[in-house]
Amino acid sequence: MVSWDKVTREHVVRAMHEYDELGAERFFAKHGFAPTTTYDLVWEKRTYPPKAILGTAYEFATGHKLNSGDFEGGKSGAVRVLEQLGFTVKAK
Repeated sequence: MVSWDKVTREHVVRAMHEYDELGAERFFAKHGFAPTTTYDLVWEKRTYPPKAILGTAYEFATGHKLNSGDFEGGKSGAVRVLEQLGFTVKAK
């Protein structure tokens, strides 16, 4: 079970900035995630893959890299954590 207590809103914003800088393909290759299929993280009129962004934020917060299979991405997983941090996540 992954503990998200070290991940802050700032870590999530940093992950979104890196996504913007690298572009989707390079971001996924670097961090080991894939495009979203069900939900979009919405921030400043842009959309992001919630699970990939949260997993990368965790890496920034802890120094430990997560694989996609290490945590849930849906409503009870990444979506819930991101909403608790004050972000908007919408179904595709």
